[in-house]
Amino acid sequence: MQDKMRSVRSRQALLFAQNFLKHPKMIGSFIPSSRYLVDRLLGEINWETASTIVEYGPGVGTITSQVLRRMRPDAKLIVIEMNKDFVQYLRATFDDERLHVVHGSAEHVRSVLAKLGIDGADAVISGIPFTVMPKHVRSRILRDSKRCLHEGGKFIVFQFTGAVLPHLRSEFSNVRVGFEPLNILPARLFFCHP
Repeated sequence: MQDKMRSVRSRQALLFAQNFLKHPKMIGSFIPSSRYLVDRLLGEINWETASTIVEYGPGVGTITSQVLRRMRPDAKLIVIEMNKDFVQYLRATFDDERLHVVHGSAEHVRSVLAKLGIDGADAVISGIPFTVMPKHVRSRILRDSKRCLHEGGKFIVFQFTGAVLPHLRSEFSNVRVGFEPLNILPARLFFCHP
């Protein structure tokens, strides 16, 4: 069992590193998120009540796997990924009917949810690099992330700089800031409420 887990982690790390070299601005880091970062992010979600979670840029599924582990049996996880290598990997790796892997951009989150017959999300998790994307794309993602949240929902963001903070504050009335040093690179966390 441990050999199988090592093999899976090695495959994930290799795929992640290869795609970082191909698309460094899209991925932002050369290795997946640490368990410390994942635990800090997911600790913000009420797993007893959350019925729909959205994740932007799941990569090789480091966060995805932990969301699935914590989710209720009747909940849904929608992951939106632009990189087709990651989309293929996620579809081949995760055999869970609660997971919906969408090849596309986070800027279309509302139409993605509508096509799936879902009226909104209890949490949206994002590690996509907001500061390197065009302003109009960033603005649309932030605006539509806010609009798709159920009452009491959270937009949970991690980045490697604090540059996104003014953009988050322009859209969300309540933004709490955190920091996770036990990650490569150390990550800044933003917990946003409409």
